[in-house]
Amino acid sequence: MPLHQAVKRALALATSLILGLAASVASAADQAGDFDFYVLALTWSPSYCENARRPDPRQCNLDIPGFVVHGLWPQYERGYPQYCASNLPRRLPSSTISGISDVIPSPGAVQYQWEKHGICAGLRPELYFTTMRQALRRVTIPEAYRDVRNDIHSQARSIEAAFITANPGMSDRGIAVSCDRDGVIEVRICLTRRLDFRRCTEVDRQSCRLPTIDLPAVD
Repeated sequence: MPLHQAVKRALALATSLILGLAASVASAADQAGDFDFYVLALTWSPSYCENARRPDPRQCNLDIPGFVVHGLWPQYERGYPQYCASNLPRRLPSSTISGISDVIPSPGAVQYQWEKHGICAGLRPELYFTTMRQALRRVTIPEAYRDVRNDIHSQARSIEAAFITANPGMSDRGIAVSCDRDGVIEVRICLTRRLDFRRCTEVDRQSCRLPTIDLPAVD
């Protein structure tokens, strides 16, 4: 076979393989609306503002003395979808971002949460953020963690127990306190698609293992 024909055949084969791989990746992409339950993630705002690598001043300048919503995340029983394939808009209008600022104070965080997690719910932006509000209203923040003006030193199981006591129907297998290496603390609560409390083994297993958790007050 002449060299130029061999080269052409090799190029054609390589192109076919690349296209096949691209099609395989596209078909395997997470699909919007295909998930099992939600996780409502609540961040302790003072720890975020004190320890995050790039805290958003638009949140931290508000000196919020407690929890704020990090996100409402669609989940699988194992793992979670992200950046889902969908015809939903990727970019949010400024009116939508400002309309949820009392729940997520950082505009950049609103956009990021929508692109990574919100689209995966398969809901239009207005309905997704309405669902987020409903999820937040579903959860009662324990009195000890509202309007905190002095540092709190606690343990993950104590924080979880306070939430369980304040929220009848919540299971100790349906909540996890998360702590990252930067010291940012979150409470993650599992909810059905109808926003009822439910168990979630994988999320529960990720609960913080530190012997002591520090929840700083607003400086």
